Amino acid sequence: MSFSSSSSDSSRPLAVYGWDEAWATAFAPHAREGLVPGRVVRVDRGQCDILTADGVVRADTALVTPHDPLRVVCTGDWAAVEPPGHHPRYVRACLPRRTAFVRSTSSKRSEGQILAANVDHAVVAVSLAVELDLGRIERFLALAWESGAQPVVVLTKADLVPDPVTLSYLVQDVETTAPGVPVLTVSALDGEGLDALTAVVSGGTTVLLGQSGAGKSTLANALLGEDVMDVRATRDVDGKGRHTTTTRNLLALPGGGVLIDTPGLRGVGLWDAGTGVGQVFSEIGELAGGCRFHDCAHAREPGCAVLAAVEDGTLPVRRLESYRKLVRENQWIVAKTDARLRAEIRRDWKRKGAEGKAAMEAKRGRRS
Repeated sequence: MSFSSSSSDSSRPLAVYGWDEAWATAFAPHAREGLVPGRVVRVDRGQCDILTADGVVRADTALVTPHDPLRVVCTGDWAAVEPPGHHPRYVRACLPRRTAFVRSTSSKRSEGQILAANVDHAVVAVSLAVELDLGRIERFLALAWESGAQPVVVLTKADLVPDPVTLSYLVQDVETTAPGVPVLTVSALDGEGLDALTAVVSGGTTVLLGQSGAGKSTLANALLGEDVMDVRATRDVDGKGRHTTTTRNLLALPGGGVLIDTPGLRGVGLWDAGTGVGQVFSEIGELAGGCRFHDCAHAREPGCAVLAAVEDGTLPVRRLESYRKLVRENQWIVAKTDARLRAEIRRDWKRKGAEGKAAMEAKRGRRS
């Protein structure tokens, strides 16, 4: 790999972690200030571990801690850090992110929380040891598409579904839920499906996402070829593993590429993910093109192609209900930070309320 003149020879070892000519060009102004490049591999309470050409160093993030929670230093960031000799060493800047995986927090202020930066693939791990929650998969995928990364669904613990017919039906259900997304079945126990997954993640940066007990740490160890991540045994009662990962860690894969393992996510709130929701439910968007009205809400409007697809069985009613739920949630999150949109939503609620009241009065009139 060749690098631009703005990148010194000492930064070439970072190529394993994704450093390229574009990053070198973006870093050039910081290089002229005597700073060195590195990739954030872990963040913990105002400090972070940064992998530089000279190894992993501990750096303080106090100088780049903004008020915006979406701009804090995050695992996967490329940073400009002070050179050796400074005690303590500080992060002076982070390079503009190519992609960012963001969810909303559970706080009443509905702030966004960035989980990983500069990610190429977002692997959503789903355990086959428990009943599939298709709605949660759709939620993860909406955030993944919105991040700019390519989503991949990995059905873990496939060894717990020995019947191939049953496994095939489960895969079909997920494929219907995830249009345009590769769906892989993997058993880290016996190695089934690992070759296919390794081929996907061998280039670029991959983030592992999923609920606690989805098997992410076991999957990470299988991809890394060694027991790097702590793993607890699967419970016999419900097939769930215990949550073990507590921080986001960036690790180099032996076959190329890097992996970010994340803690299990109990809550997966949307954060300004309108484009991602549209991508997850792309078939609804295509059907909507045939609706009589361009602003059709797919509720009870005449000539609605989406409702017609539900009636003839082309579109599962569960998909439409899930779509409505995520659209409403995303609108509400966006409205909390957008006064004009908030006012529009309130007017829409009032209009729909008036329409419902008028319909009820008309119905009573016909009965009397």
